[in-house]
Amino acid sequence: MHRFFPIFILMLTIAFGAVLQGCAVYDVAVEERNASQWADDKSISFVIEKEFLADDMVKYLDFDAYSYEGHVYIIGEYESRAQVDRAVQIAKATEGVKTVTTYVLPKRAHDYCGTTDSLDIYAKLKEKLIRDKDIWSTNIEFEVVQCNVVLVGLLGSSGEISRAIGHAKSVPGVRNVKSFLKVKR
Repeated sequence: MHRFFPIFILMLTIAFGAVLQGCAVYDVAVEERNASQWADDKSISFVIEKEFLADDMVKYLDFDAYSYEGHVYIIGEYESRAQVDRAVQIAKATEGVKTVTTYVLPKRAHDYCGTTDSLDIYAKLKEKLIRDKDIWSTNIEFEVVQCNVVLVGLLGSSGEISRAIGHAKSVPGVRNVKSFLKVKR
């Protein structure tokens, strides 16, 4: 039994890698950006988040970075304005970044919207977006920050944007919806 375990792990790893590769191919196939721009944006987001992780002032878990055609969106919560300023400085210094937009809220010690509330909102909105056959839900990324939904992405039409915002507003517990969704030109 023990001698087959390494073979099992190897086969599992290969299968998992194939599934992830298939997901990336699907992602690019329905994406509004071309494959090169998609890859550039993923690289920009990765580099920024890697720098967040290495920085003592920026808390990696407090911010997420998304890039669309070189336009970076930093979303999250902060403890001090210096933390936000540093996150923006890191993003602006990253090769390929054209602009940086933030949606950040100060951390609240006694907010009734906790992690479980945010996860519940996230799951319900994700389900609504996936079920809507008039929207390419894979082109929409979003965060839930203190029960506020922040939408980012490039879509094919203003109708898709309206539908996505409507879905976000319809989820119970959502305080506010901020949309950075754009129509691909």
